[in-house]
Amino acid sequence: MKISIINGPNLNLLGTREPSVYGDKTFEDYYNTLQMKFPQVQFDYFQSNVEGEIINRLHEVGFSSDAVLLNAGAYTHTSVAIGDAIKAINSPVIEIHISNTFAREDFRHTSYITPVAKGLIIGFGLDSYRLGIESVLGGKN
Repeated sequence: MKISIINGPNLNLLGTREPSVYGDKTFEDYYNTLQMKFPQVQFDYFQSNVEGEIINRLHEVGFSSDAVLLNAGAYTHTSVAIGDAIKAINSPVIEIHISNTFAREDFRHTSYITPVAKGLIIGFGLDSYRLGIESVLGGKN
């Protein structure tokens, strides 16, 4: 089982960026936790602040991964191109958000990813990723 995790803009600053919203743990630390919790999964992780790089990564892993967990950050609300990239690949994409985007600014209530994603997990902090993995594994861990 291969699961690719793709994080978008500013998620490289987890642990220091707005800890009241995103927590105080880096994604790298959490990623290590995921690898230990799910040893049966081959993970692939990528983060970029650049929209085109995220699209390129979707193209790279979207035909070989069993699933993609995508936290596109603010591009969720602005990028038709990322939505189109998801439509163009075979791997199912699960949209992930650390915070509850519906409890935040109005512009965060619109997603160009949700209509083309297999599912959406929001608001459970970094555990949103764990929940995404468990959904791919069918609740078995």
